[in-house]
Parts: sequence; C-alpha cells; structure tokens
Amino acid sequence: MSRAEAAVRTPRLLWSLGLLRSEIATTFRRWRTLALLAVLAGVPVLVGIAVRIETGDGGGGGGPGGGGPAFLSQVTHNGLFLVFTSLAVTLPFFLPMSIGVIAGDSLAGEAHGGTLRYLLVAPAGRTRLLLVKYATILTFCLVGTLVVALSALATGALLFPLGEVTLLSGTSISFGEGLLRALAIAVAVALSLIGVAAIGLFISALTTSGIAAMATTVGLLITVQILDTLPQLHAIQPFLFPHYWLSFADLLRAPVYWDQLQKNLGLQALYALVFGSAAWARFTTRDITG
Repeated sequence: MSRAEAAVRTPRLLWSLGLLRSEIATTFRRWRTLALLAVLAGVPVLVGIAVRIETGDGGGGGGPGGGGPAFLSQVTHNGLFLVFTSLAVTLPFFLPMSIGVIAGDSLAGEAHGGTLRYLLVAPAGRTRLLLVKYATILTFCLVGTLVVALSALATGALLFPLGEVTLLSGTSISFGEGLLRALAIAVAVALSLIGVAAIGLFISALTTSGIAAMATTVGLLITVQILDTLPQLHAIQPFLFPHYWLSFADLLRAPVYWDQLQKNLGLQALYALVFGSAAWARFTTRDITG
C-alpha cells in the first residue's frame, strides 16, 4: 500500500471510529435505553426477593420440583446462582425484547427523524454506517447482559451467602472460578443475541417508522418463541434462533458440554450473516428521503 493510500485510509478509519463512539454515546444517553437497562437491572432484584420470601416461608426455592431453571434451587445456598437464574429468566423475553427495541429503531428512527441522510456524508458511506449501527446494537447486547449479571451478583450477595459453587454435574469449584464461569455465561448469552440484532437491523432497513420496526421485531420474536414450543414443529425448531439459547447452562458442568453451545453460536452466526446481508442489500439500494 502506497503512502497516499495509507493517508486516505487513516482519516477514514479515524472518522469511522469517531462515528462509532458518537453512535454508542448517543444510544446510551437516550431515556429509552436507560429505561430498558433499568428494567433489566430490576429483574434480578425481583427474582432474588421472590426466592428469599419463598424460602423464608419454608418453600423449596424452585428447581426441578418447582418448575424453574435447573439451578434455581441453588440460589438460597449460594447467591452466585442468582446470576445464572436471572440470565435464564431474562434471556427468553426481556433481553431480546430490549435488543429488538434498540435494533428496530436504529435505522428507521433516524429516517423518521430526518437525520439519516446527514449521517451518510463522506467518508462514511452506507456500508460503514450500517456496520456502525450493528456494532452499536451488539454493544448494547453485551452491556444489557452485564447489567443483568452485575445486578444479580449484587442482589445475591446481599440476600444469600456466597462460597464454593456446586456445578450441575456435582463438582465443586471455588467462588473465584465460579465468577469466571459467570462471566463466560454472560458473554455466551450476549453472543446468543447477535441473530436477533441482525433481524432487527434488517427490519429497521425496511421502513421509516421506528415504532413499526420495533413492534415488528418484538412481534416476530414472540412468534418464533411460540413456534419453538410446539411439539408438532420439532423438525424445524433446531433452525429457529432461540432454540439453543439456554445452552449456556452447559458451562456449569465439568467437563463443559460444548455441543449445544457450538450449535447455538453457529446458528446465531448464520442468522447474522443472512439478515446482515439482507439489511446491507436493502440499505445500500434504498432511496433515503429522511
């Protein structure tokens, strides 16, 4: 690469990074985003209080007999399990719904507000802007997941004892290693949402109404979740994006079961590729009027 090419590429790269920082800052300053994060942070608190009240009344705290996640019964013995329980509770609806709101509004909201065409000035271009939008959504995926995990950890530490972690396979590990597993699970949950993020981005590229894009994304999420529970559709369910979401529980085994985790990540990558490409094809050929 010649010096001239390098000189041109460096300003463009710096401009793109600046646009990404600006987009992330703008997204996380919005009241809607802060409200979504507050709801996500509140779910572990409610779960922790509910478990505390139930066990205080002599209840069993959930578990296989109570219809909750397999590790819910461990919360009363170790507050760290509230992290795993809270992620299991928020992953089917609260987390993807929040992603659907952010992703659905990413392009459609800008178009409706009349600011989208101003973001397309050189040297950004439509492809770079689309990548920045998707990177911002993925950032929210990670931040939202960490908010749930940190809120659950703080609540668990206040309401329940902490100590060695007994895995689902019966093996005991230190609290420090348990924290590392909790971090790995949070990352796995965040990666489970990249398919929803791509779908929301694609829907947002189809319309100029942010509300319509958000509603469509959330509606599609609910519909697919229902389809994933119908026994008559077992043949197609392994191809539905939420099918392997709860595979993160396999990180609480020794040794770790990687099969379902790998299927989940592979499926999310496929959805990201297909719907990301569809969003790019639509956005790069769309007539921007707003």
